[in-house]
Amino acid sequence: MVPVPLHIRRLRERGFNQALLLVRELSKRTGIPYEERALAKIKDTPVQIALKKRERRKNLKGAFQVKDQEAIKGKAVVLVDDVYTTGATVNECSRTLLEGGAGKVAILTVARAI
Repeated sequence: MVPVPLHIRRLRERGFNQALLLVRELSKRTGIPYEERALAKIKDTPVQIALKKRERRKNLKGAFQVKDQEAIKGKAVVLVDDVYTTGATVNECSRTLLEGGAGKVAILTVARAI
C-alpha cells in the first residue's frame, strides 16, 4: 500500500497526512505492508477544493514523483487516499506509479465527495 502524499509544506501546516494514518491502520489489520516514502509530492499546488475537474488535472500535472522504485517495481500497489472527488489526485498518482515501475495500481478511498 502507498498513501497519497502531501507536499512537505502542507504536511508541516497540517501536522499529519490523513492517507498515511489510514494506511498504517489498514496495514495493521490486514498484514499488507506499506511504503510510506515510495511516492512524494514534489510540487506545492494550490488546494483543489475550489477548482473544477479540468483545473484539478492541470493543477496536479507533474506534482508527484516515485522516490523508491525498488519498493514498487513490478508490484501491485494499492494507492490509499481519504476522499475521492474528481479522481484527479489518484489518477495522477497512479500514472506516476505506473511510469515509475509499478505492475498495476488499485485505488482505495474512504469517502467519495459528490
